[in-house]
Amino acid sequence: MKISIKKLTFKSIIGILDFEREKKQKVVVDLSFEYDFRNDEFINYAEVSKLIKTTMKNKKYYLLEDAIKDISSLLYEKYSIKNLKLKISKPDILKDCIVSLSL
Repeated sequence: MKISIKKLTFKSIIGILDFEREKKQKVVVDLSFEYDFRNDEFINYAEVSKLIKTTMKNKKYYLLEDAIKDISSLLYEKYSIKNLKLKISKPDILKDCIVSLSL
Protein backbone atom coordinates (compact mmCIF):
# COMPACT_ATOMS: atom_id res chain seq x y z
CA MET A 1 0.00 0.00 0.00
CA LYS A 2 1.07 3.56 -0.56
CA ILE A 3 -0.02 6.67 1.33
CA SER A 4 0.45 10.16 -0.08
CA ILE A 5 -0.24 13.33 1.85
CA LYS A 6 0.03 16.48 -0.24
CA LYS A 7 0.00 20.12 0.78
CA LEU A 8 -0.31 19.59 4.52
CA THR A 9 -0.32 23.29 5.42
CA PHE A 10 0.09 24.94 8.81
CA LYS A 11 2.00 27.74 10.55
CA SER A 12 5.13 27.08 12.58
CA ILE A 13 8.28 28.72 13.85
CA ILE A 14 11.06 27.52 11.55
CA GLY A 15 14.21 29.31 10.48
CA ILE A 16 17.36 30.99 11.73
CA LEU A 17 16.59 34.63 10.95
CA ASP A 18 15.35 36.83 13.79
CA PHE A 19 11.94 37.47 12.24
CA GLU A 20 11.49 33.72 11.61
CA ARG A 21 11.97 33.04 15.34
CA GLU A 22 9.32 35.59 16.32
CA LYS A 23 6.43 34.99 13.94
CA LYS A 24 5.00 31.72 12.68
CA GLN A 25 5.23 31.23 8.95
CA LYS A 26 3.40 29.03 6.50
CA VAL A 27 4.89 25.56 6.08
CA VAL A 28 3.80 22.97 3.51
CA VAL A 29 4.64 19.28 3.87
CA ASP A 30 4.31 16.66 1.13
CA LEU A 31 5.09 13.03 1.79
CA SER A 32 4.51 9.53 0.59
CA PHE A 33 5.52 6.12 1.86
CA GLU A 34 4.72 2.47 1.41
CA TYR A 35 3.75 -0.13 3.98
CA ASP A 36 2.63 -3.73 4.11
CA PHE A 37 -1.06 -4.05 4.84
CA ARG A 38 -1.56 -7.20 6.94
CA ASN A 39 -4.42 -8.54 9.03
CA ASP A 40 -6.39 -5.32 8.84
CA GLU A 41 -3.50 -3.32 10.31
CA PHE A 42 -3.38 0.04 8.65
CA ILE A 43 -1.65 3.39 9.06
CA ASN A 44 -4.04 6.21 9.84
CA TYR A 45 -3.09 9.12 7.57
CA ALA A 46 -4.92 11.60 9.82
CA GLU A 47 -2.69 10.47 12.70
CA VAL A 48 0.42 10.87 10.54
CA SER A 49 -0.64 14.40 9.57
CA LYS A 50 -1.31 15.37 13.17
CA LEU A 51 2.03 13.92 14.31
CA ILE A 52 3.94 15.99 11.75
CA LYS A 53 2.08 19.20 12.56
CA THR A 54 2.39 18.78 16.32
CA THR A 55 6.08 17.89 16.16
CA MET A 56 7.00 20.82 13.95
CA LYS A 57 4.95 23.29 15.98
CA ASN A 58 6.40 22.11 19.30
CA LYS A 59 10.06 21.81 18.25
CA LYS A 60 10.36 25.17 16.45
CA TYR A 61 13.22 24.06 14.21
CA TYR A 62 16.02 26.37 13.13
CA LEU A 63 16.82 24.51 9.92
CA LEU A 64 14.72 22.69 7.35
CA GLU A 65 17.46 20.06 7.38
CA ASP A 66 16.88 19.38 11.09
CA ALA A 67 13.12 19.24 10.62
CA ILE A 68 13.25 16.81 7.72
CA LYS A 69 15.73 14.50 9.48
CA ASP A 70 13.70 14.54 12.69
CA ILE A 71 10.33 13.96 10.99
CA SER A 72 11.67 11.13 8.84
CA SER A 73 13.26 9.42 11.87
CA LEU A 74 10.04 9.79 13.81
CA LEU A 75 7.96 8.25 11.03
CA TYR A 76 10.35 5.31 10.60
CA GLU A 77 10.37 4.69 14.38
CA LYS A 78 6.61 4.91 14.87
CA TYR A 79 5.46 3.05 11.75
CA SER A 80 6.70 0.11 9.68
CA ILE A 81 7.16 2.09 6.49
CA LYS A 82 9.52 2.08 3.54
CA ASN A 83 10.38 4.33 0.62
CA LEU A 84 9.61 7.56 2.44
CA LYS A 85 9.62 10.68 0.29
CA LEU A 86 9.34 13.88 2.32
CA LYS A 87 9.39 17.53 1.28
CA ILE A 88 9.05 20.55 3.55
CA SER A 89 8.47 23.95 1.94
CA LYS A 90 8.44 27.52 3.16
CA PRO A 91 6.40 29.22 0.42
CA ASP A 92 6.43 32.75 1.80
CA ILE A 93 10.02 33.21 2.99
CA LEU A 94 11.23 34.82 -0.26
CA LYS A 95 9.14 37.06 -2.52
CA ASP A 96 10.02 35.42 -5.80
CA CYS A 97 10.19 31.69 -5.03
CA ILE A 98 9.24 28.79 -2.78
CA VAL A 99 12.03 27.32 -0.68
CA SER A 100 11.86 23.58 -0.01
CA LEU A 101 13.99 20.66 1.07
CA SER A 102 13.37 17.06 0.04
CA LEU A 103 14.40 13.68 1.32
